[in-house]
Order: sequence, then structure tokens, then C-alpha cells
Amino acid sequence: MSFDPSALRDQILRLKEEKRALILSHNYQRDEVQEIADFVGDSLELSRIASTRDCDMIVFCGVHFMAESASILSPEKTVLLPEQGAGCPMADMIKADEPRQVRKKFPGFDNPPSYVYPPEFTLRDMKKRYPGVPVVAYVNTTAEVKAESDICCTSANVVRVIESLPGDTVICVPDKNLSMWAAKNTKKKVIAWDGYCNVHERVTVKDVERARREHPRAVLMAHPECRLEVLERADHVTSTSGMLRFATASPESEFVVGTEIGLMYRLRKENPHKLFYPLRNDMVCPNMKKTTLQSVLRAFRENISVVRVPEHIRIPAKGSLDRMLDVV
Repeated sequence: MSFDPSALRDQILRLKEEKRALILSHNYQRDEVQEIADFVGDSLELSRIASTRDCDMIVFCGVHFMAESASILSPEKTVLLPEQGAGCPMADMIKADEPRQVRKKFPGFDNPPSYVYPPEFTLRDMKKRYPGVPVVAYVNTTAEVKAESDICCTSANVVRVIESLPGDTVICVPDKNLSMWAAKNTKKKVIAWDGYCNVHERVTVKDVERARREHPRAVLMAHPECRLEVLERADHVTSTSGMLRFATASPESEFVVGTEIGLMYRLRKENPHKLFYPLRNDMVCPNMKKTTLQSVLRAFRENISVVRVPEHIRIPAKGSLDRMLDVV
């Protein structure tokens, strides 16, 4: 197999046409992977686009829960995840109904965070503890968790989703930081799961203060998966797609970007006359960077890492997604 980037791209694009495939890339993927994609964006945004396109195959360059979402919305299509081991630590921090006790270490960090799953803590256990309280599942969850939830949300619409529900209390899973941000912006009581994104969680107030000193003219954008004390000091809190729209529309010319550094490629590409600085240089998701041109080509050639959500899970999971789409 040739490892020349140009040759790899040519082979991938040829196979894409032969197999009537659509290539999707999340905003955090490697630059060269974003370049060969038909669409680049947020996870659910990409799955929704794929569901409207006439194709036989979806190659999702992202992590496992994203490929599941594509399968949920496009069950008639073959969904491939080029790197089978590309998972999401935060999504793994909650199970629908699988008691387990595990201490996970996340690769790629000098001081990796750890998380203990008490065996009694599953989503079903939480629902029993708070009977009748609606569950809002972040799209960064497994299909099983979505199926066990009442409605889904994204980082952009979490407040609207919460306020669409009856009662004065909701359960939000799994990201505690997104839940705290939502709680700050709604009058409802938000019961949060103790999960987090290992990339965004590591950002501190000191990082914000340093960025302000180093780039005093820059607008600081932060993803709502960051800690609440970080979000309270940001100029603009929004999703990755929201950052792209905001940076393009803003009259400002300098921005500090508080999310995974993969977004920097698209920000700079779409705004060549503006300057973008990472809030931290090490905001890198090892799982997002697993996908390479070689793995995309291998997936096409070998038809490997097929992701298919069983119907008994897909149907209720789709119901949670559909209820979100009815709101927003």
C-alpha cells in the first residue's frame, strides 16, 4: 500500500465513488482527513446530513458514538468507523444498565484523569432514584443510553431542550460541565451525572488568565464541556459549529479557541485573514486523532468496523433524537 498522501487520497476518492459512499469528518479530525471528507462538522449535524443523501455507505471519521448516531438515522446504509478503537471516554462514563466497577486511564496525557464507576450507578439506577424525572442525554453517549433517555441534546441546544420538558427538575447525562452550564442558564433544577470530557476538563482559570495576558486583543471562545469557572470567564460559549459561525460573523480579528485543536484547521481555512490561538496547546483528543488516510482506505477496501445499532435499541434511541429535533 502506498503511503504517499496524494496517492492515498486518489485511492480513497475512487473507492468512494465505486461504493456510493459519503465520507464524514468531525471537526476534531486530522487536517488531511478533513480534506477528503464530503462534509465536516459536529457529530449529529453530520449524521443528519448523511440521512438525507442518496448513498449506500457512510464512512464516519470520528468516534464510536458518532457512527452509532449515523446508523440510528440511516439504518438502511452501511456505516463504517475507520478506527474501531476510536471511542469516547466521556460516553463510556455512563452505562444504561450494566453494573461494573472500572478505573479507566486515558492515554496521551502526562497526568491522566481517572474515573470510578460505582457498580450501583447506571442510568436505570438513577431513574429509579428520581422517578418521573425526565432524562436528557447529550449526543455524546452510546445508543443504549440514548434509548434509555427521554430526549437528546447537543451542546448548542441543551437549555432549549431542558426548558421544553415538563416539571421543574431534569436529569442531564453524562457531562457535568455541560449540565452546570445549563443549570446556570435555566430556572430548572438540573441533576448532573459526574462525567466529563478529558480534553475540556483539564482547562483551568489559570489557562484563561494566561491567554488573556498573551493575547489581550483576542476574543475568548469556550466549549460548554469546559469547567463552569472557565465558561464564566469566556467571551463566548458555544459548540464547535457555533465557534465557526461566530468567528466568521465577528468583526474581531483575533480569537482564543477553547476546544480541541482540530477545529483550528477549519477556523483558519474559513477565515484566512484572522488569527486563532489555542487556549491550551495540549487540547488534543487521542481518539479523534486515531483516524488516518491509511485507516480510511483500509476501511473501504476491507469493509471493516461496520457499526450497526440493533433495532430494539435503534428505535427508542431515534425517538430521543426525534423529540430533540421537534424542539429545535
